[in-house]
Amino acid sequence: MTINSHVTTFDGLPVVRFAPGAELPADPSAVAWRVEAPDYDSAPEELAGILDKLLTTVPPGSIRALIVGQWGSCYDTPPPLDLLVSLAPRLTGLRALFLGEMTYEECEISWIRHGDITELVEAYPALEVLRVRGAQGLRMRPVRHPALRELAFESGGLPAALVGGVAGSDLPALTHLELWLGVEDYGRDTTVADLAPVLTGERLPALRHLALCNTELADEIAAAVATAPVVPRLEVLDLSKGTMTDAGAEALLTGQPLTHLRQLDLYHHYLSEEAAQRLVARLDGVTVDVSDPQEPDEDDEDDDGEVYRYTAVGE
Repeated sequence: MTINSHVTTFDGLPVVRFAPGAELPADPSAVAWRVEAPDYDSAPEELAGILDKLLTTVPPGSIRALIVGQWGSCYDTPPPLDLLVSLAPRLTGLRALFLGEMTYEECEISWIRHGDITELVEAYPALEVLRVRGAQGLRMRPVRHPALRELAFESGGLPAALVGGVAGSDLPALTHLELWLGVEDYGRDTTVADLAPVLTGERLPALRHLALCNTELADEIAAAVATAPVVPRLEVLDLSKGTMTDAGAEALLTGQPLTHLRQLDLYHHYLSEEAAQRLVARLDGVTVDVSDPQEPDEDDEDDDGEVYRYTAVGE
């Protein structure tokens, strides 16, 4: 699976691509504004000019949600973080930010280059939703942020340094945490041990939706989830888009009860039909998504001679 289309809604708002001269919506705060450079190799000044035009066309304080698409040469140039930080005094109404919302045709997810987003997070203390696509060079130091309720990192390979920053942060309002861990071949050096502070939930008192997904560590994560202190207060547990096998299903079935969940998402998996049916039957009353079953590639083996299993999103 690749990301081949742009989002049409963000934080519950319809997306409108800003184009100078185009007709504007009657209420600028009722849409999520999308800005992007015109070409994949555009100069950084082009996106800066488009952002400036947006902020002079609509009242900056009315912009509630902002999506930043391609910024030009995204495969070797990080996003304009300094620019976004400098705009914080004008974007006083910003509550949701999506950084790097690109399709594979614009830049493969594992190629999207980032930098240290700590100052960006700190510059918007009222921000409630932050979603970042791509993780090459992505870093964040531990922060305290009182307003963030949704934090998501989409990647083909998530670095441990980023996970450590999230795990060390104080996020008292966070209800939704989404980590696409990815695969080692595309930059993942995160281990299950790195997730331990998240799985305790000590710094995440409001967490209700936890996604540890798109990973080749799916079975190991299922085993960790089986005893994780954070699980009893979750409503949604998302282990989708990964390589879970029957071993992971067994860990979920023999671990702590999951019948309190509203949803267990295992979409894109390597479970046998029998294991999938057992999960659905044992978790009666829980919406269990075991759609999109996969078969291992018998013609492709890793260095240990094991057949290769693919995550839903990689390169």
